Amino acid sequence: MAIGVPIEILEEAAPRAGPRAWATAVGRFARQRPLGAIGGALIVVMGLAAALAPVLATHNPLANDYGAMLAPPGTAHWLGTDAHGRDVFSRIIYGSRTALLVGFGASVLGATLGAVIGVASAYFGGRTDLLTQRVMDIFLSLPLIILALAVVIILGTGTLNVIVAITVPMIPRSALVARSSALAIREMPYVDAARAAGYGHARIILRHMLPNVMAPYLVLLTAFLGQAILLEASLSFLGLGVQEPTAAWGLMLRGAAVEFAEAAPWMAIFPGLAISLGVFAFNLFGDSLRDALDPRLRIQ
Repeated sequence: MAIGVPIEILEEAAPRAGPRAWATAVGRFARQRPLGAIGGALIVVMGLAAALAPVLATHNPLANDYGAMLAPPGTAHWLGTDAHGRDVFSRIIYGSRTALLVGFGASVLGATLGAVIGVASAYFGGRTDLLTQRVMDIFLSLPLIILALAVVIILGTGTLNVIVAITVPMIPRSALVARSSALAIREMPYVDAARAAGYGHARIILRHMLPNVMAPYLVLLTAFLGQAILLEASLSFLGLGVQEPTAAWGLMLRGAAVEFAEAAPWMAIFPGLAISLGVFAFNLFGDSLRDALDPRLRIQ
């Protein structure tokens, strides 16, 4: 989206993109940035696994089969079983739902709230901007995992609390990036024109300024998704995230997976591989998306 053009004019002048235009854009993206295309394909596979989990899972992920405890990978259990006889493949498939739920929930909330705060801070300027940025600096001084741990300890465990705990440390990072883009937008003539027309602060921020930071917002969103998946797995591994019997990749790595690392290595290898692929996919796609949206890095 071009900076400096009112959103109403863009909406009226922009042509409607059809399926053919989308297919052409996707094909060009895949040719110019193959690593990003691989990351995007992995994201699609992960999304399909989450959506079709009841169809793809070969067993009930919560069912205990004590007659098949620590069974190695085979025809009955493709990726083996854990110490409770639960099918590892089925739990990984259902674990993708937990990863995407927490990942999308935390990243969308964190990136959106941070973008609104950053744009509002740049718009008002002065003491408001100074005070807001000092508060953001305080949060930025703390590592992601430490701040998430502090929040989840206060709120308690559970999926919703984990989403909130991961959202909080992402807000200042998003606010900082959005503010840097909004500082230039604030000086555009159409913002002054909107003020002269009598529009309120909320309309100017949300309708005229915020849409013009969509490019960095989308890049942050994809980057935050990988971080959120890793943070959720870390909190679950420490026992402060998603709780049993919910299928979660980080939860599969703790407890018996550590105790039986030598006797049943598949209990740790396959969930760890799922976490790695998920994080790598979003990181690769996010880096390529940043290059595609940044005109200074765009491949001619």
